[in-house]
Amino acid sequence: MNAGTADTTILIPGRLHEYAIERIGAAFRVVRIEKADPALLSPDMIGQVRGIAAMTTISAAFIDALPQLEIIASFGVGYDAVDARHAGSKGVMVTNTPDVLTEEVADTALGLLINTVRELPRAEAWLRAGRWVSEGNYPLTRNTLRGRRAGIFGMGRIGLAIARRLEAFGLPVSYHNRRPVEGAAYPWHASLVELAASVDTLISVAPGGAATEKAVDRAVLEALGTDGVFINIGRGSTVDEDALAVALADGTIRAAGLDVFRDEPRVPANLLALDNASLLPHVGSASVHTRKAMAALVADNLDRWFAAGEALTPVPESAHVKRRPRS
Repeated sequence: MNAGTADTTILIPGRLHEYAIERIGAAFRVVRIEKADPALLSPDMIGQVRGIAAMTTISAAFIDALPQLEIIASFGVGYDAVDARHAGSKGVMVTNTPDVLTEEVADTALGLLINTVRELPRAEAWLRAGRWVSEGNYPLTRNTLRGRRAGIFGMGRIGLAIARRLEAFGLPVSYHNRRPVEGAAYPWHASLVELAASVDTLISVAPGGAATEKAVDRAVLEALGTDGVFINIGRGSTVDEDALAVALADGTIRAAGLDVFRDEPRVPANLLALDNASLLPHVGSASVHTRKAMAALVADNLDRWFAAGEALTPVPESAHVKRRPRS
């Protein structure tokens, strides 16, 4: 236990990984509420909470309701559910859990791509239903990875890990970000439409937020073309799901694999109805090993902040924040 942290109050709104709760509870005073709603805060919480550990929405109003708040330790690499810009403007540190899930999510992306292209879940269902015996071999798949060209939307840590795997599979890789990534050895395209037009396999690893809202729209899908395969391992909000469902149904693109959706856990019925959509329930980082590592990093950020006044993994919007001296 860090000196001076036993009486420091950390708020956990809603659910959180049990290992994070265990670690935080061993070092801090923990209080919990059902959800991050200012109406649920007691006067004691308002006066005492100095940190939040969360895997839920943290709004500007909730941040403003806690005048002693110093840090929000968010569980996950994506932190669009936290109003990090507002937190940073108020001198509140926000952290996420990058790196520890990079390889797991990249593995899932490649698995989802192979499932989508080679129809492996459908082939297994064929076997389990006894159709191999009664009807013979599973039909040859129209799709293959051979000869494909891959584009990555969002060349961050996970995008680079996916790119390395794609290269090992023999696929050329290019990408689109707002600006070129320093040191990246892959061709950069200035727009998402331009990237889609140059490839036939588009993998989205883009973060959520206003800048990427429905970025993958009808125009992008049309540019991807009739042999196109779209994979989303990033955020559901980056895709116009209605446009995607239409594109899959009318042959604008050939297939899609999705691990994320706009309104999770609710998946649009028009996507569920399609046999050329491979759908997963947001399992990108969902292994015992990786989720425990993410939970540990949440606790580690709180430990470091209150022991040394610095964060291990600050998000860009709050990287400037310094710990305020306490009277």
